[in-house]
Amino acid sequence: MNNPIKKIMIVGGGSAGWLTAGLIAAEHLVDKMRGIELVLIESPDVPIIGVGEGTWPSMRTTLKKIGVSETDFFRECDASFKQGSKFIDWVKPGGGAYYHPFNLPDGGNEFNLAEQWLPFRDTVTFADAVCPISHISERNLAPKLITTPEFVGNSNYGYHLDAGKFSVFLKQHCIEKLGVTYIQDHVVKINSAENGDIASLSTKMNGDLSADLFIDCTGFASLLLGEHYQIPLKQEHRVLFNDSALAVQIPYPDADAPIASCTLSTAQDCGWIWDIGLPTRRGVGHVFSSAHTSDEQVLKNLQAYLEPAIGKAAAEKMMPRKLTFNPGYRQELWHKNCVGVGISAGFIEPLEATALVLIELSAQMIAEQLPATRGVMDTVAKRFNRKLFDHWQRIIEFLKLHYVISERRDTDYWRDHLDESTQPDGLRELLELWRHHVPWRNDIRSDEMFPWASYQYILYGMGFQTNVPAVAKRGAAMNAENAGRMFSENSKKTNALVKNLPTNRALLVKLREYGFQKI
Repeated sequence: MNNPIKKIMIVGGGSAGWLTAGLIAAEHLVDKMRGIELVLIESPDVPIIGVGEGTWPSMRTTLKKIGVSETDFFRECDASFKQGSKFIDWVKPGGGAYYHPFNLPDGGNEFNLAEQWLPFRDTVTFADAVCPISHISERNLAPKLITTPEFVGNSNYGYHLDAGKFSVFLKQHCIEKLGVTYIQDHVVKINSAENGDIASLSTKMNGDLSADLFIDCTGFASLLLGEHYQIPLKQEHRVLFNDSALAVQIPYPDADAPIASCTLSTAQDCGWIWDIGLPTRRGVGHVFSSAHTSDEQVLKNLQAYLEPAIGKAAAEKMMPRKLTFNPGYRQELWHKNCVGVGISAGFIEPLEATALVLIELSAQMIAEQLPATRGVMDTVAKRFNRKLFDHWQRIIEFLKLHYVISERRDTDYWRDHLDESTQPDGLRELLELWRHHVPWRNDIRSDEMFPWASYQYILYGMGFQTNVPAVAKRGAAMNAENAGRMFSENSKKTNALVKNLPTNRALLVKLREYGFQKI
């Protein structure tokens, strides 16, 4: 049990495999004699899922840590800027739109500006009042200038990217710069040790490959955790109904067409449509619940959505790819000497682009808490499972929030979301609290994936009513004065950014020619 952990085998490539390889190699010296041996084995025949094309701002930290150039990343991955999400028709059909920006409201963690905004909710939206991103995104502007250094922004941002190109980019960097050993081969058998650990993998061309720790990045196949160890899914279909998607890629009408600065999410009668703008194309997909509608109806909805952009004839000719998934996550994410990362660990609808950030969090925790010996691995596994289970549950509750507070009642799909038996207890408790209390720091733990600001943007973007008790508070006049100053400063900052920032497309064109400054 005191055998040192010296060799790590990542099974499966894609974003999950190569991000995990990159983060481990960035944390540990990859050297057989002085450090660890890090191997990634990938089947030559498994296609990349390629749906997770939106990231959080955390990806900037990840890319910087593994040592890539942001300029190279944009050029090689067909990437664009993402400054948040725009939700259309989520409140009610034809009910307008609201933003979930990546910026914290002005005042940050020191001042709860939402409480001071409530009296003005009928005259200005919450997102418009507290940060510039809604104004920037509405004009398809970029979050920075060509003179702004790499990974730095005038407003917070993540990325939209081509998942296939991203994997190739990471693969090349990990092999050439970080010392990762790459094997392209088929795994035909998983061999167990006497204690139930995985001892080795039998392959078609390279024989048996042994390791001390195996990381399952095999996607929906979940070859190690699911197939070998038979770790069942904790199914969440009762809470999040969506289990299917039709996805398609469409061209822009011309080379100068605007590139959206945020992910567009448009509610439908039995699901929603994502719309992600890359420099060369748009990625569009309709997520839906197969229990509430048919593939044929979803295809009609998708065609109707695309018709204004590509025309009726082209919309009717498109051949979308169908994806099906069982919403949930494995009941153990780290079992014995095997840990799952990415889709092999679990998958839910991509409403807030959580797939890639879960990979980042998982890989970072593995890298930082890599067990020194097999003896301590069970303790690390227990801590990992506890932490990731909590992340999964909080994500599920946050996604459910979008449905629960909607005013849509037009189909059984939306009405069924109101059934309390489909709502997590923790979410119901928070909503009861927030009917009388504005969300703030103590409501949401600091280590949760979605901060208090995200809850404020969703709640007040969708018209949630908080009725603060009419009880006098000490410092009320000073708070009102501070809030007025912050509202005014945000307005000035917004006007300056709108005036000076280039469009998303204009900056990406310049980027290809000149690149960003290195810090």
